[in-house]
Amino acid sequence: MLRETFNEVAELYDRARPRYPRSLVDELARVADLGPGSRVLEVALGTGQLTVPLAEFGCRITGVELGPAMAAMARRRLREFPLADVEVADFEQWRLPREPFDLVVCATAFHWLDPAVRVRKPADALHPGGRLAVVTTDHVAGGSTDFFAQAQRCYERWDPATPPGLRLQDQSDIATDTGELERGGRFENVVATRYLQDITYTADQYIDVLLTYSGHRALDEARRDGLLTCIRELIESRYDGCVTKRYLHELIVATRT
Repeated sequence: MLRETFNEVAELYDRARPRYPRSLVDELARVADLGPGSRVLEVALGTGQLTVPLAEFGCRITGVELGPAMAAMARRRLREFPLADVEVADFEQWRLPREPFDLVVCATAFHWLDPAVRVRKPADALHPGGRLAVVTTDHVAGGSTDFFAQAQRCYERWDPATPPGLRLQDQSDIATDTGELERGGRFENVVATRYLQDITYTADQYIDVLLTYSGHRALDEARRDGLLTCIRELIESRYDGCVTKRYLHELIVATRT
């Protein structure tokens, strides 16, 4: 399965993947009223990109992560937080504890969960009035936009699944999708907030980021090497060795009925 490929590169994933904007973390903590005594369940926490800043509020966190290497990295990053625990399990099969949670959160991984359970099970894990928070991440137009348009030639050459003429969308063209949380009567008061951040990468750093994406890892070695070499040469020859990528993060919070 593609979602299992992240476990192959846990250390690289931890080093290369962007952290979430502090304003997003603070808003999540405010809406969920996080503090000492709060019970938080994080689903598919990866190596702890969101877990660590949430743990700083003193809450009790249970993290469920499919990949053993990813979970091990998260535990190392959470050593200073004795109230944070990480379990290796498939969330869809994981047995919910009897005591309900105040917050269930899933950051940049909700799309990997089984649609049959990814709304129902978090609802079952929460007490009435508890919150489900979903964080999405998209790459949008901005930063080195011309580079990303030119890089499509590398993808069209080396990745046969690449649609021709693909271009980045402006953030205003990306619709917020809350319908799944609003249907079924388990959640109400769904609120979405958007955050932008620009991150500048050297050629090496950008290649590292690409090596953490499931689609790139799924390519056979020859195609992946050809693609990454093409992108590296473009960055180094035409962009002075650095490019800037714009991320759109969306925090979607729903209240358990």
